[in-house]
Amino acid sequence: MYRLFIGNKNYSSWSLRPWVLLRQLDIPFDEQLVPFDEGGSWEKFRHFAPNGLVPCLEDGEVTVWDSLAIVEYIAEQYPQVWPENAVARAWARCATAEMHSGFAALREQCPMNCGVTVSLDTLSAGLQKDLGRIAELWEEGLQRFGGPFLAGDRFTAVDAFFAPVAFRVKGFGLSLPDAAAAYARHLLTLPAMGEWEAEALREPWRETDHEEEMLQSGTLVEDRRVQPA
Repeated sequence: MYRLFIGNKNYSSWSLRPWVLLRQLDIPFDEQLVPFDEGGSWEKFRHFAPNGLVPCLEDGEVTVWDSLAIVEYIAEQYPQVWPENAVARAWARCATAEMHSGFAALREQCPMNCGVTVSLDTLSAGLQKDLGRIAELWEEGLQRFGGPFLAGDRFTAVDAFFAPVAFRVKGFGLSLPDAAAAYARHLLTLPAMGEWEAEALREPWRETDHEEEMLQSGTLVEDRRVQPA
């Protein structure tokens, strides 16, 4: 059975991607949650991940790090990770890779924090550009392949890679065109996404750097997380 190492569910958008893919597709795995340490977790994470980061997948003697590499490794045994149609599969891989390497302004100004609502002070040009491109991608996928998911009627890796954006849209009140906004809401209704969010809200840990990063972009409106003892 796969063994998936992840960080805090409240913060770790990278961990969410392979986790939600495995859970939503009912692929068996053993979750190993390792909380972030104040000031950095590289040394602790190096015990299981060569790059000192999460997520990391173990499959027997095989170790796979980086979220995109993990997804491709899983797809070798579970082809439903990608769309069956070759055209949809090619598009999904391109959109997934773009999410993996891009959208820096969105990541910086709207860090994932599942349990809070933040009112943004400003919408920078970079963030507007990122949101415009995300809306363009989502609308293209939904229109070309018929929805309700980005590459057709099944949840696949491309949806998993954009899953953290749905939490960001909700938490930061990000405005998207109707079809893109509806897709974000649809992602949040998935059982695996609901499970992740509920567990994120129950986490007692707070990581100062993540909390400060969140407040650099706006004003805290609501915190739905269980309060630390």
